[in-house]
Amino acid sequence: MSTFSGLNTAFTGLTAARTGIEVAGQNIANAKTAGYTRQRVSLEAAQALTASGRLTTRLATPGQGVTVTGIARLGDAFLDARVRTSFAAAGYNGVRASALSTLESSLNEPGKNGISAQLGDFWGSWGDLTNNAGDAAAGAVVIEEAGVLVSQIAAGYSAVAAQWNATRSSAEGQANDLNFAASQVAALNVLIRDTRAAGGSVNELLDQRSQYTAQIAQIAGGTVNERPDGTVEVLIGGNPIVSGSTVNPVKLSGTYAMDGGALTFEWAKNPGRPVGLTSGELAGSLSLLAPANATGTGGALAEAAASYNALATALSSQVNAVHSAGFTTAGVTGLDFFAVDATKPAALGLSVVAQSVADIAAAAPGAGALDGSIADAIAQLRHGNISPDAHWSTFVSQVAVTTKSSLQQSALADLAAAGAAAAQLSSASVDIDEENVNLLMSQTAYQASARVFTAVDEMLDTLINKTGLVGR
Repeated sequence: MSTFSGLNTAFTGLTAARTGIEVAGQNIANAKTAGYTRQRVSLEAAQALTASGRLTTRLATPGQGVTVTGIARLGDAFLDARVRTSFAAAGYNGVRASALSTLESSLNEPGKNGISAQLGDFWGSWGDLTNNAGDAAAGAVVIEEAGVLVSQIAAGYSAVAAQWNATRSSAEGQANDLNFAASQVAALNVLIRDTRAAGGSVNELLDQRSQYTAQIAQIAGGTVNERPDGTVEVLIGGNPIVSGSTVNPVKLSGTYAMDGGALTFEWAKNPGRPVGLTSGELAGSLSLLAPANATGTGGALAEAAASYNALATALSSQVNAVHSAGFTTAGVTGLDFFAVDATKPAALGLSVVAQSVADIAAAAPGAGALDGSIADAIAQLRHGNISPDAHWSTFVSQVAVTTKSSLQQSALADLAAAGAAAAQLSSASVDIDEENVNLLMSQTAYQASARVFTAVDEMLDTLINKTGLVGR
């Protein structure tokens, strides 16, 4: 190696040290930036120059310094995939747990404001009427308690319907968020491919894309396949929502009414072709929005509404069956106590027919106007496996069990997601202490390389300006 080549060796050292300082500074500046992955300078020793010929010396020669081969992004593909998988499960269970908790809260059970308590008051008013048949005050209490019960059933149904509508709107918002994230991934794919082809650094672009792919996974459970050109393909249910620069948007299709049929998520460019959702927030929303079925295993919200309708139907049919066989104080029989409007859901169409004690048939046939046998028989309807109380109790128990199970699953999924995120952060996040050490090392290396420059400069000065001066 000639003396002049020492300048190049010192220069490469200065360049490598300066790059190390810049990368450490970039890491420190983004220590609190969400989604940022720490970076490191990749260095490689430059090999010694080879020479041949008769005048070539056989002395050992050192290398030509150091080469900066790139700036590595210290991410872990396995940890990134684990984060996406755990986020998808957490998204699905989180949506369901939140909706079921809201449903359970709307029941007000157990408590004095729940339907169970009101059913007790309603049956109790009939028991009081048993001993006071024909009494206007006792009859007014029966009608009042019946009116409150009807209002509570209607309010419960309306609350479920409002929650269904809110969940549908939320699902549309999730679909829009999914499409936006997919479009961002596609745009970043183009930037990453072009920048990499031009020899530029794409680390920050990769960080941004990783955040959007994690968002897609949380919303719809997407999986990511990397391509040799630096782009990624994002799949949902085995079909690409992003492929290179191409986006296949999704949309929510179907009814806007809870009792209007099934909802589906389908590909916007292929109407009628459903998206195969198995996890993520959208899958959780779709499971909640499913219609009720004959086995009671349909969507939680529609099944709750069906239970309110079944309660209203059971209450009216059982009370009317007994009441229509009784006689009023005026001897009128065949009267219904409740009515159900067939043009509405039973829970909303239920109403009280009786307006006063004169409309209440509390007496048994031939027992006299002041008999309370029918009133007592109605009061006893609270007992039995097919009573309105039993129906309501079964429904409340089912909601409680389902909600508890969903909350437990959500808690476990959240723990798994938190663990995956923590593992990812431990690998990719910036450690200020570590960066300070790297900064000091690069600074010291820069100073040392500068000192090599000075030494070589002095050698050249001696060689050029002082050679041959001795002995003059």
